[in-house]
Amino acid sequence: MEGSISNSSSNEDFAVGCMLSIKTTLGDEFDGQVITFDRPSNILVLQEGSKPGPRRNIRFLKTNYIKEFSFLGQSEDPLDIKKCYIDLQSLQDREELALRQAEADAERIGVGVTTEAQGIFDALSKTYAHVPYSHFDCRRATVMNLLLDLNFSMRISWFLILDVC
Repeated sequence: MEGSISNSSSNEDFAVGCMLSIKTTLGDEFDGQVITFDRPSNILVLQEGSKPGPRRNIRFLKTNYIKEFSFLGQSEDPLDIKKCYIDLQSLQDREELALRQAEADAERIGVGVTTEAQGIFDALSKTYAHVPYSHFDCRRATVMNLLLDLNFSMRISWFLILDVC
């Protein structure tokens, strides 16, 4: 089966397990196995590569970006639990680390601050990322011999000399 995508494609075009060779409107060419097809959003989920192993690339592709495709054959169910290589513990560890990082990033965002002040804070916090946060409320702060008119409350982290006026 070969074809090009149109709005009249049927779900059978993308049956689970089908191996397809796809050319996109952006010029990409790749082979992949259909994991699922979501008709309402027109998203095709493909697993690239046919080599067995723990690492695979997954592509989420809007069907309107498919220029043409050809059917390469039918393969086994890509979601067969017996052949699934997902390490749930490492996924949970990554999730926990990402949540901690997101919380730390949220702590670095000032409330009611100007874009310029937040930019200065972000630049300095990259230099002094190892120093814990302290909270201050002031109108002016001397930061490394640089006078900032803040006019807001902001979280700051570093060992800075603060002149609260």
